Amino acid sequence: MPQSVFITGANGGFGRLTTLSLLDAGHRVVATMRNIDTRNLAAADELRTAGADVVELDVTDDTSVENAVANAVELLGGLDVIINNAGVGSIGLLETFTPADWQAVFDINVFGVQRVNRAALPLMRERGAGLLVVVSSVVGRMALPFFGTYNAAKFAVEGLAETYRSELSPLGIETCIVEPGAYPTNFIDGLMQSSDRSRDVSYGDMVNAPRNLVGSFEGVMASSPAQDPQNVADAIVALIDTPAGERRFRTLVDSLGMADAVAPYNEAAEQMTAGIYGAFGMSDLLEVNTGAR
Repeated sequence: MPQSVFITGANGGFGRLTTLSLLDAGHRVVATMRNIDTRNLAAADELRTAGADVVELDVTDDTSVENAVANAVELLGGLDVIINNAGVGSIGLLETFTPADWQAVFDINVFGVQRVNRAALPLMRERGAGLLVVVSSVVGRMALPFFGTYNAAKFAVEGLAETYRSELSPLGIETCIVEPGAYPTNFIDGLMQSSDRSRDVSYGDMVNAPRNLVGSFEGVMASSPAQDPQNVADAIVALIDTPAGERRFRTLVDSLGMADAVAPYNEAAEQMTAGIYGAFGMSDLLEVNTGAR
């Protein structure tokens, strides 16, 4: 059944591919991004030509988020699915990130998700149905050096999604997390760097380690054609096309071995969660009430 989908960060990477794939699958999409008339004009035009409605959205601005969701509802007549995809990465020695740097990373990756969800959820609760998809990362389950603020933001998003899962499932609203590994997208080009470089000298040669790690990732991805970003878009479309109540809560998407390493952790966490919820008589909060109205 065609769904009305709202996606953030649609100007490139996973967002662009997911938008195009959703349209190919017959869904209606409001693709959102910043600067649709300037810096992202070409991306916006491509998605419009493909059949998407394109709406201006800055996930760090409350008013922008509220206006974008209202605009999407007017265009689509409602919202069935929210895909929280907008995000920014970071690279650098953790100590060199200032509180302002942390705020910038969290404002997009964490608070942006909360802003969008808060704007959309009253509509979904009224209908008693809906799907929230959060694009996280394998580094939301394990930490890599030199990606510290991004690691922390994705850990926070995972906790946010876990809580929404339990609080919204009885109301018929499903929450799903997609955890990609490292993929060759424009993500690396946009990595935010720390702003306090005065401490670099005390780290000696390690100051070069963050960029060396990025170069290593780029080399591995260049030699691994199976690590195609389209895989992530396909996984998101597959989730949306799966009937409510049958979707996996977490979906790992990776062919470089990271998914194989993280999968046992996810399985153990799911068993732990089920056990604790069962012990407190809350198991029903992990099951979507597809009859909610």
